[in-house]
Amino acid sequence: MTFFLSYWAFLVPVFSACVWLAMLIAMLATWSVQGYPHYSSMDETQNIAYISDVGAQGLKPLFVSMSAVTVVSFDLVFIFERWLRHTGRLAYNTSIWQKIYSALSIIAAIAGGAGLILLSVFDTVHHPRLHNYFLALFIGGYIVSAIFICWEYQRLGIHFRQHAVLRISFWIKLFFILFELALCVAFGVSSNQRKWNVAAVLEWVISFVYFFYVLSFFIDFLPALRTKNHRSGATQMDMARMEAGANGDAAANGGRYYRGQSDEAPMVEANTNGNGVHPGYPKPEAVPASRNF
Repeated sequence: MTFFLSYWAFLVPVFSACVWLAMLIAMLATWSVQGYPHYSSMDETQNIAYISDVGAQGLKPLFVSMSAVTVVSFDLVFIFERWLRHTGRLAYNTSIWQKIYSALSIIAAIAGGAGLILLSVFDTVHHPRLHNYFLALFIGGYIVSAIFICWEYQRLGIHFRQHAVLRISFWIKLFFILFELALCVAFGVSSNQRKWNVAAVLEWVISFVYFFYVLSFFIDFLPALRTKNHRSGATQMDMARMEAGANGDAAANGGRYYRGQSDEAPMVEANTNGNGVHPGYPKPEAVPASRNF
């Protein structure tokens, strides 16, 4: 199973994103082909329909089913990522806190996904109040999930600085957090000021940004394609960090694992001065590890 996931897991976020994009395009195209009708759920001064306005009409089965497929497949992305990181196909967690961040991101994503399914079921025509609550759960859940993912990747990036994909994914998700927060604030202000057309446009933009966010997860699985029979970048020193720093992010007693040496009997090679340094050569200075991401 691990071998299969290593080579095909990156397609899951692509599939999930494509399902979501297809749903948005279908709903937008339907509203356009129908001549931009004014639905019963729209305000009298509103000319641009919300996604929920279109989804509450004849396209509700499409809205519910494709939202559910998007949620289930996207939740699988988090589960697969957790498994591949646990098995070493991706950069493994070096502390218990990183695992906690990962678990919290999964929980928040499941909550956000539940909000998406529920808001599609409880449409804005028959359940406007519940619909708004679930909309907030949907957006808030995925933003919180992205925050914990960024937190986990930032800590991973300290120990696996050679993995550029961690930095790339970190910045993509950080951009999503900041951009979505700005859009959500603008959406809330526009709604409170009863600027329904502006709010409707912002809702469509938020939904398309969500498409790119889901799609970006395929980047996280790319390192697994290059790890067939070994751990991702695992070395004795890295294993020492994971074991000795199980409750933190710092490596403890790292010298014990350096070149196979142990505390009990340090190896002294021939033609050295007892410090592992050839006579006549100065002892190299230790370079402190960078703590920046």
